[in-house]
Amino acid sequence: ESTRPEQVGLPSARGRRTPGLRREEVAMLAGVSVTWYTWLEQGRRINASHDVLLAIGRAMRLDEAGLTHLLSLTEPGTASVEAPTEPPSSLLRLLDSLMPAPAYVLGPHWEFVAWNAAQARLYQRIAELAPPRCNLLWVLFADPTTRDLIVDWDIHARQALAEFRSTTSPVRHVPAMTELITLLSAESDEFNQWWAGHDVSGFETRLRRFRHP
Repeated sequence: ESTRPEQVGLPSARGRRTPGLRREEVAMLAGVSVTWYTWLEQGRRINASHDVLLAIGRAMRLDEAGLTHLLSLTEPGTASVEAPTEPPSSLLRLLDSLMPAPAYVLGPHWEFVAWNAAQARLYQRIAELAPPRCNLLWVLFADPTTRDLIVDWDIHARQALAEFRSTTSPVRHVPAMTELITLLSAESDEFNQWWAGHDVSGFETRLRRFRHP
């Protein structure tokens, strides 16, 4: 739906039932049959090669992060990826060396693994949260104090969500991920709306501003 016909050199005729590309148009642009592409959409067991998936992704004008995410969805996913229960001392020393800048480390599901004293002063609730709420995505979307703390919250939250979808695709079937998504869906209208958009993005370094005494 996000790729318009005129973007790929097709006429934007009246009476289209979708603002984006029709199934037949995607198949034509990717060089596959409509039947095969229909089976792919339906989740049938067909041989979707690396090159064909790339062709479909390029037909939909996906960027590099989108193409990488598309290919990752063909992998079975990781059965279990667990962060260490105790962060290594070298990691803690690294966080302390970044003082007075707030800093934290995330685990595979974006759970907070460790943080420094400056981060605890910036966001004081971090030490109080228990799993699954001790998680950057939950803090961004389900804690009202965060919206007041972060300047341009909606821009940063939406970008973080796109990065989250991209980086956590290998663990998307892990129970901890399912629990987190279910929790956020119940507690945040914005999460529900934006998660349904399936946006993906690579990590971007950017300036963050905070309202803090």
